[in-house]
Amino acid sequence: MKCIHQCHGRFKDYIAVPKKNLYQSIHTTVLGINGTPFEVQIRTWDMHRTAEFGIAAHWAYKEASNKGAKKSVIVKEDKLAWLRETLEWQKNTENPNEFLNTLKRELYDEEVFVFTPKGQIKSLPRNATPIDFAYMIHEQVGHKMVGCKINSKMMPIITPLHNGDIVEILTSDQSKGPSRDWLKFVRSSVARNRINQWFKKAERGENIEKGKEILEKEAKKLPVRSSELLSNQEWMKFVLDKYHFASLDDMYASVGFGGISAGKVLARLLEKYNDEHEDEHYEEKIEELAFSKPTYKPSKSGVIVKGIDNCLVKLSKCCNPLPGDNIIGYITKGRGVSVHRTNCPNINELLEDKDRIIDVYWYDDIKGSFEADLEIFATDRRGLLKDILKQVENYKGNIVGVNTRINKEKIAIINLSVQIENIDELNKLSNAISRVESVYEVKRKRG
Repeated sequence: MKCIHQCHGRFKDYIAVPKKNLYQSIHTTVLGINGTPFEVQIRTWDMHRTAEFGIAAHWAYKEASNKGAKKSVIVKEDKLAWLRETLEWQKNTENPNEFLNTLKRELYDEEVFVFTPKGQIKSLPRNATPIDFAYMIHEQVGHKMVGCKINSKMMPIITPLHNGDIVEILTSDQSKGPSRDWLKFVRSSVARNRINQWFKKAERGENIEKGKEILEKEAKKLPVRSSELLSNQEWMKFVLDKYHFASLDDMYASVGFGGISAGKVLARLLEKYNDEHEDEHYEEKIEELAFSKPTYKPSKSGVIVKGIDNCLVKLSKCCNPLPGDNIIGYITKGRGVSVHRTNCPNINELLEDKDRIIDVYWYDDIKGSFEADLEIFATDRRGLLKDILKQVENYKGNIVGVNTRINKEKIAIINLSVQIENIDELNKLSNAISRVESVYEVKRKRG
């Protein structure tokens, strides 16, 4: 006769020893015929009424039920632990906007409820992966993770989890630690924080050197002497104070591990540089022309600046706007108007100086090609890159550059730069690439 088995160690008697909030019940977790664990609660009707409507109801439990999913119960201590972890993470987060956005995701996203092999229930954000699960168990479990099983089957560690999944984490003492690519897939602030902290501590020296190299490389692209920009101690102190870094090494390390972009640092340095180099006065000319009779002649970039003709206009390299994108103009000091997408990663920096924002829009009959960057994620296989490039050729895109790497999870990450006519054509190309075998995500890089 088929039967069910009790999970070892999963028996709690809250009748003999009631909780302080008067909650009484007997809890145990059993394994069903197919190996799926589920919790059994035994109590009288009076005990049930206390649990549902008494002081135990709100403070002790939160019940989540999705259509077709098991009803799972999460104790309040787990939520308080999550709150403590979130507050601890906030202390180590340099960007307050990043903390706020992550907190919103944690509070408002739907949850999934999954099981450990011993039947314990864990609550995770929607679309969480086994990586999130591992770090929910323990920091060292996440750091030493080398694989996972979902419902007894070996699966990629970036597989989205669903309600009722049984997750087993495989670890190894020989593991070299987390991969930076994990940050692209984790959904919980706990996992994201612990991964970032690992890189900060384990690779601080490497991050400092990497941050210096990134800043020097990006500074050489600017129309100023990079040595003058990066060696001015007064300007550097201005950046440190602005972003609350204790030292130059802290700033370099943050750039190295991705805590802050090189663009943000250089934007602040350029601000100080331009304050001391006022020989060119494009901004005054632009403000003067803004009050003249409106004209509608587009610049060579295909962008019309409202009310201004013959204006120096440049498409920003930080976001590579395409015809069809929503755009804004920013009056620079000495270099005319730079055009950015409205979702540019540097948009918040630009909006701090609202007086320099100016209306711009695309010319209706624009001709030409524009550069766009795509980031493609796929399971590695033979012939993958060939199939992707064939789609670019089919959509008459001109390939400017390709960079491919394979991480230790056998995930291919392909950065593809193409010249294309407009945003509609880019969307068609992205959809075509997403249909290539083993490709599971195609996204346009923001910067």
